Amino acid sequence: MGAADTIISGTVASGGQRLDKALADASGLSRERVKALLAEGRISLSGKVVSQASVKVAEGTAFEIRVPVAAPAEAVAQDIPLSVVYEDDALIVVDKPAGLVVHPAAGNLDGTLVNALLHHCRGQLSGIGGVARPGIVHRIDKDTSGLLVVAKTDVAHEGLAKQFADHSIVRAYKCVTAGVPMPPSGTVRGAIARSSHDRKKMALVEDGRGKHAVTHFRTLAALDGAALVECRLETGRTHQVRVHLASIGHALLGDPVYGRTPSKLRPLLQRLGFQRQALHAAELGFIHPVTGAAHHFASPTPVDMRELIVELCAEGHDAKLLAML
Repeated sequence: MGAADTIISGTVASGGQRLDKALADASGLSRERVKALLAEGRISLSGKVVSQASVKVAEGTAFEIRVPVAAPAEAVAQDIPLSVVYEDDALIVVDKPAGLVVHPAAGNLDGTLVNALLHHCRGQLSGIGGVARPGIVHRIDKDTSGLLVVAKTDVAHEGLAKQFADHSIVRAYKCVTAGVPMPPSGTVRGAIARSSHDRKKMALVEDGRGKHAVTHFRTLAALDGAALVECRLETGRTHQVRVHLASIGHALLGDPVYGRTPSKLRPLLQRLGFQRQALHAAELGFIHPVTGAAHHFASPTPVDMRELIVELCAEGHDAKLLAML
């Protein structure tokens, strides 16, 4: 198999099941994906390659799945509206709405920010990210809103990537947490890696495993059973804010992966139709990689989060709170 394969290994948790179901439960892959990998000879049990999906497997049986790297087709330009905050010949800063995927991947082959950028920039994006991620230097989750910088040239891409690597990029997020953090400000440090129990989640892991991550937080306002919190990032790991705040007992409201909305607040979120994690990339600052000029951008809190915050606000504090948004 190729050196770039992703290896998923572990043991079967429950015996007596069909192999495809047992491995789907253990790995987080779909049963159809497991069946396809079985047919390709990419799955072994106790060191022996297996191919039959219907065979029954015993509890505690060791398995290994070798998942090949996907080779996505080249993204196509699509006329999708963009909120452009800044643009020049080297780069573009956009304000991404919640619900928009950043780049094409399995399950989201079009309708992404990359498809929109290819149309807007007429194909003039840095090629460093490859055909699936042209110009993409960093990303935010589908259901997170806010600011992103995208490189149009390879020089800009390399210069921005260096700033992300040395943590000189300014990134601040506004979010609404379940409960009020105590103390009201602090720093969360903890390495982040993919969860060994659920491949769709990230998790805090012991030192020496995963990627070092640091989040500085401060409470801007205590709300009714919640808080408006600002997070400033030293590092930019997948799901970093969501994982770090959940680790201190204050997951984001509306987060379907790392938190559970308090029962007291569920009727409010349902009434507002708020169905995403309450997270917004509000500030972005960097040194222009070509001109050397310092740039700093701010994005107002989107309407859905503003409505949620105002509804949670103590009576009489609306004006002061709205000034923070």
